[in-house]
Amino acid sequence: MEFQEVVRRRRMVRTFQPDRPVPPEVLDRILHNATRGPSAGYSQGQAFLVLQGEDLARFWAMRPKGNGVRTAPLLIVPLSCKRVYLDRYAEPDKGWTDRDEAHWPVPFWYIDTGMATLLILQTVVDEGLGALYFGIMPEDVQPFRELYAIPDDQEPIGAVAIGYPDEAPGTVTGSPRTRARRSVEDVVHHGRW
Repeated sequence: MEFQEVVRRRRMVRTFQPDRPVPPEVLDRILHNATRGPSAGYSQGQAFLVLQGEDLARFWAMRPKGNGVRTAPLLIVPLSCKRVYLDRYAEPDKGWTDRDEAHWPVPFWYIDTGMATLLILQTVVDEGLGALYFGIMPEDVQPFRELYAIPDDQEPIGAVAIGYPDEAPGTVTGSPRTRARRSVEDVVHHGRW
């Protein structure tokens, strides 16, 4: 599929075919592509928790919301590790001698993990699948950590449900039903605001 077609087709899918698993080779490609995102200082402070089968059922038991998304056979939870970035930029080739967060104009550990997540979403479309990115609520983070033995320095930035869509092509769901996409002219400014 051409890249422009991937961009055009990318949308959030909320209902999946429950009895159609994601083939292992497709999962491998999704995860491989996720590791190809940019990373400040080549820090590579991302990790990905893959949940299928009973592991996925335990996630949904912890988080009773979700309706149709619960039918997705695969969930990938991107995790960000600030420590990796602070350690990397305290190395001699980066010039900082401390791990002070004040050096960072924005938290690149979240930005880079978000870029990796977008690569997951784009690869899913390229493979003919659908996906839904959703947040893990603050009150669910500690139970999530305990359930899957997630180290304290790994921060989930959300989750991506993946599977074969069980929606008609072109179906509009969620907020796009009631909100129009802002035009390019509204969001792009050349030279000055």
